[in-house]
Amino acid sequence: MRTLLTTLHSKFIHNSLALPCIAAYCGDACGEILIREYTVHEPKENILSAMLAEKPDVIAFSTYIWNRRETLELVDLLSTVNPELKLVIGGPEVSFEDAGIFTRHPGLTALIRGEGEIPMRGLLSAWQYGKQPAAVPRLAWRDGDAIANGPDLPPLDNLDDIPSPFSGGLVDTARGFVYLETSRGCPYNCSFCMSALDDSVRSFSMERIKADLSWLLEQQVGKVKLVDRTFNYDAPRAYEIFKFILDNNRETHFHFEIGGHLLDEPTLELLEQVPKGMFHFEIGVQSTLPETLTAIDRKVSLDKLLNNIEQLSKRTRIELHLDLIAGLPGETAAQFLDSIDRLFALNPDHLQIEPVKLLPGAPLRDAAKTQNLRYDPNPPYTITSNNDLDFADLECLRAISRFIDLTWNSGRLRNFLRAASGLTGGMSKTLELLALHLQKKGLFRLPLSQNGIFEAVCAAVEELFAEPERLVLTEHLARDYALCERVIPARAPGFFDTGLRPDEQTIVRQSVQQRQLELRGQGTKLQYFAAVFRHLDDRRRHIRLFFYLTRCGTGRKIDEIIFPADRD
Repeated sequence: MRTLLTTLHSKFIHNSLALPCIAAYCGDACGEILIREYTVHEPKENILSAMLAEKPDVIAFSTYIWNRRETLELVDLLSTVNPELKLVIGGPEVSFEDAGIFTRHPGLTALIRGEGEIPMRGLLSAWQYGKQPAAVPRLAWRDGDAIANGPDLPPLDNLDDIPSPFSGGLVDTARGFVYLETSRGCPYNCSFCMSALDDSVRSFSMERIKADLSWLLEQQVGKVKLVDRTFNYDAPRAYEIFKFILDNNRETHFHFEIGGHLLDEPTLELLEQVPKGMFHFEIGVQSTLPETLTAIDRKVSLDKLLNNIEQLSKRTRIELHLDLIAGLPGETAAQFLDSIDRLFALNPDHLQIEPVKLLPGAPLRDAAKTQNLRYDPNPPYTITSNNDLDFADLECLRAISRFIDLTWNSGRLRNFLRAASGLTGGMSKTLELLALHLQKKGLFRLPLSQNGIFEAVCAAVEELFAEPERLVLTEHLARDYALCERVIPARAPGFFDTGLRPDEQTIVRQSVQQRQLELRGQGTKLQYFAAVFRHLDDRRRHIRLFFYLTRCGTGRKIDEIIFPADRD
């Protein structure tokens, strides 16, 4: 028997960890197992052809909110092309389906609920020997005209029973990054999250964790993303893993989702040693309103959380990604904007704002009617209104989120945004003002290039601000542009003043010649751009010279030199 384990990713660079874990656990008892991964953007006819070319007897899909529709369409199509195929679905998106899904999709053979290792091995080993999968836990299957259900038993207790998919050669390491899990479950019960249904945490042994990490480090994988819900739920355990990576890592970048409030002083001291670019922490703040955190059963010390984030920002070189969730119970638009201000005060590298999604099975979805939560009935089940926010409020917050992604989160316009927030009364007011202006102009409907973003913000400044604020902000915008995009003098955007006086041109020319001498023989390409600024810093006329240094394999470095001049 040949089984195809498959899924449809949202991007080609993504790869699956669930499928290799299931394949490793099934081992030789389930016949031949192949792992094949596709994306939701590929024509389903192409995917169909590729799957059938493998001549499988069973195709099992890992199903998520981003691929539910495409997956079920493939199930329907495959069953019409080859009615003999056994078609299985599992994953978080279908774990809470009832028997009606078998009626809606007549070609569906079986459905797995929750973690897939035990039920998939039970199912495939039964089919391998021509038997019905009786008593297989967390499994529903078509038994003639009836739908049979196995017992609702817990998942694996000892995660080390899953052979390593890494050393077993089952994980694709060629797509840019790899997922790794060191634990399953979460100690918290946040009502919007599926982990609220399993508040226990199971960890792989430290020996196994270090073995998998060693394998990945030896392969020099570019990026490893830990999928643990709360990586540092146990502070000593997290400390030991952090230290192991620090002692053994050469060039791999690691992404962790952590509970900021759980960081202790020994761990903070260790994290001070992390080199720039090695660690990326994603911290779910979700809300800075205590009443809202209570309403969603999120038991954290808000003061400790915000203080620890501040300590990370001040004491370490770790990239900080903070999350806020819009539409949670009890939080008005004004209070949410206050949360934005409080988090920007911590100087995060990335602030992500997402509307809450009412996921099937999550407690918040079960409470939707009693709490007057309205949401899209189709994936990804995004909230559309609640007692505190109407649809227009949520659209405003969505526009702010989009604007943050285009600017701050992409490393653009940070100096400009800080300057503008000093003029408008706060970062959230600046973001709201500019985001709604761009939304009104219809600019969020289409992709925006980097040039397009700066031009759009410049036009907004022209319309929304009067002198002298407009002049100051335009120069901040120009400087930010030069710090993230090589400016070609002949094609410099109109917000630059390139009218250098002869003496200033001489100073620039001498500086360029000096830098060329310094770089001689280093294999570095030097390009430059100079412009006049009058309204930055002490508002004296001065020249800013930007050096663009490019070296093979190291990317581009930008140096900025300031030449003061007399007051105009």
